[in-house]
Amino acid sequence: MRERFAEVMTELLGEDERLVLILADLSVGLFEKARLEHPDRCLNLGIREQLLISVAGGMALAGIRPVVHSFAPFLIERPFEQIKLDLNHQDVGAVLVSAGASYDIASGGRSHQAPGDIALLDTLPDWTVHVPGHPDEAEIHLREAVMGDGRVYLRLSNQSNERSYAAAHGFRVLREGGSGTVIAIGPMADATLMATEGLDVTVLYAATIRPFDTAGLRASLLKQKDAAVVIVEPYLAGTSLTHITTGLPDIPHRALGLGVGLVELRNYGTPRQHAIAHGLGTAGIRRSVASFFSL
Repeated sequence: MRERFAEVMTELLGEDERLVLILADLSVGLFEKARLEHPDRCLNLGIREQLLISVAGGMALAGIRPVVHSFAPFLIERPFEQIKLDLNHQDVGAVLVSAGASYDIASGGRSHQAPGDIALLDTLPDWTVHVPGHPDEAEIHLREAVMGDGRVYLRLSNQSNERSYAAAHGFRVLREGGSGTVIAIGPMADATLMATEGLDVTVLYAATIRPFDTAGLRASLLKQKDAAVVIVEPYLAGTSLTHITTGLPDIPHRALGLGVGLVELRNYGTPRQHAIAHGLGTAGIRRSVASFFSL
């Protein structure tokens, strides 16, 4: 997804003079062509992540559409105060594009992991958040984001589904069943479909998670014998449970959030090993779903 982002962003810089790409050393090599063609609109500020966001905020105040890129912990966690003040408080927009996801860079250790990035952004209002599950989806979200003027977070990952399940901002039905609803977010679609094979559950898919598609979830639950939902997210477990609960005040329901656990895994390992350890492998998802729905 990061390579697709670099290709498309380079193209977009040539089409829209309002766009500026701001980097903090990471991924600079992927944008060599953009830096040569648009040296005044492809800026590398070095390892200064707080400055990265502050510059974006200043540019947005001047009518520029900044696209800001780094790894997730350096883009969201480290400069969070600047996101809160220089973007939200000033009420200006920017497109933040991360890479690395929760543990794609497992060999980099805890400093390169950010399973809590979306939960952190959830403390701020008016963010559109995309978690694409395929490079084609990432491209669609990027092209849409640069055309607007709002605050957008595009969370890229090395993990990808075999195919694109691109849809509008709401849920897409991947499989229908009658015993409950399972929501797969972004790169978790293929694992969730495999995990629920043969189980009588509806599987919904979303790559855009904020705003949360409450109407789509309600429509699915009203068709089920049990108003119960499991959401499988590739970041901190339970991140979206509040959105589910507050969106269904009139429907008695049960909800389970699967995702990255709070317990820190101190062995480096591989992304696949991290996923399995957090119960996000196919077998782990199946055990959790079958137990929750008593299937």
